[in-house]
Amino acid sequence: MSRERPNDLGAFWLPFTPNRDFKSRPRMLARAEGMYFYDEGGRALLDACSGLWCSNLGHGRKEIAEAISKAAHQLDFAPTFQFSHPPAFELANRIAALAPEGMDHVFFVNSGSEAADAALKLARAYWQKKGQGGRFRLIGRDKGYHGVNFGGISVGGLANNRKPYGPLLPGTDNHLPLPYDRATMAFTRGYPEKGADYADALDGLVALHGAETIAAVIVEPMSGSAGVFAPPKDYLTRLRAACDRHNILLIFDEVITGFGRVGAAFAAERYGVTPDIITFAKGVTNGAVPMGGMIVRNEIHGAFMQGPAHAIELFHGNTYSGHPLACAAGLASLDLYRDENLFTRARKLETVFEEAVHSLKSAPRVVDIRNCGLAAGIDIDPDPKAIGLRGYEAMRDLFHKENMVVRVSGDTIALAPALIASESDITRMVDGVRAVLARLN
Repeated sequence: MSRERPNDLGAFWLPFTPNRDFKSRPRMLARAEGMYFYDEGGRALLDACSGLWCSNLGHGRKEIAEAISKAAHQLDFAPTFQFSHPPAFELANRIAALAPEGMDHVFFVNSGSEAADAALKLARAYWQKKGQGGRFRLIGRDKGYHGVNFGGISVGGLANNRKPYGPLLPGTDNHLPLPYDRATMAFTRGYPEKGADYADALDGLVALHGAETIAAVIVEPMSGSAGVFAPPKDYLTRLRAACDRHNILLIFDEVITGFGRVGAAFAAERYGVTPDIITFAKGVTNGAVPMGGMIVRNEIHGAFMQGPAHAIELFHGNTYSGHPLACAAGLASLDLYRDENLFTRARKLETVFEEAVHSLKSAPRVVDIRNCGLAAGIDIDPDPKAIGLRGYEAMRDLFHKENMVVRVSGDTIALAPALIASESDITRMVDGVRAVLARLN
């Protein structure tokens, strides 16, 4: 049931949005079902980015809504400091069962940003427990995105997310290079054949600072928010080996890649590389209720399970950690992923998606296209006098004229269809982008 548009749009300060322009011509979403959003007038808008990379099951899933409603009536809130409730344990067990072998422990938070900061804190605290408190450095990667909290932006590599807020956390100034070179990798289909040696940059940082000062490396297996950069073949394997060589923890930020985006429960499974910590959010509840978390290797968990039994092992947590409504949404979502075999379906759809998005190579102003799983980044030649303007105009045009909702990052259009998307849905997404590119100034 839709509501009338409020008369005053001034109170709500929208995140990551040019507020003044938005409020001059709002893009309001009133309801959603399946692959579509609907505006206040009932106009259907094809969702081409799974909400914000999160609604992997499509919208309006009754099973999730009913589970949330039942939980709200039965147990609207339960503290998980010193107490808990059964669904939190059930969901943790279900998530651990999807994770790589030897990662059997799950810690819940409320978002991907919180998950990243929890993982960074845990890495430093682990080395304290091991008597190696000098390991405090946290190594991120160029163009990495790990949320918006201070830890996440410190290890992140997106300049606009960092520059207004310095100085950032000590020990986070060094970043690995993004394993991508447009001059040699433009229009790569899937995983670049070359580029695994980008992982060797960690050896240089070890030589500069000493391995004994580095706690962890954090990377996205596929860089999503930066514009969809797939890992080169064997890159993650080589990075894992480098971390092992120097006894450094490896964290995979799987907030986007988790729960089917790359045709598996986690990218760690798809690429056969086991990190020490996995962070997740978004698809775990299909975006219906905020939830995030981290999955931890058994050895790390065991390091904290020491000392008096009455003592708190980890001084970290959130009021809403393992919230009953989020757990209900998570359990219902995992049931749907399993019952509809959606991880396998997504993997089978990858080739269709890849062919479709790369058909845009000859479209006006396209300078690069990258794809990974069910995600693609389409780079537009930027206006040198207004970087990001063409991307923003493309997003607006897609909404108003092509009846689509997409994600843009600067001058990159991101497509990330839900795992339930049909081939005709993908065709329409690509046709809509092609039409808009033809009209761009």
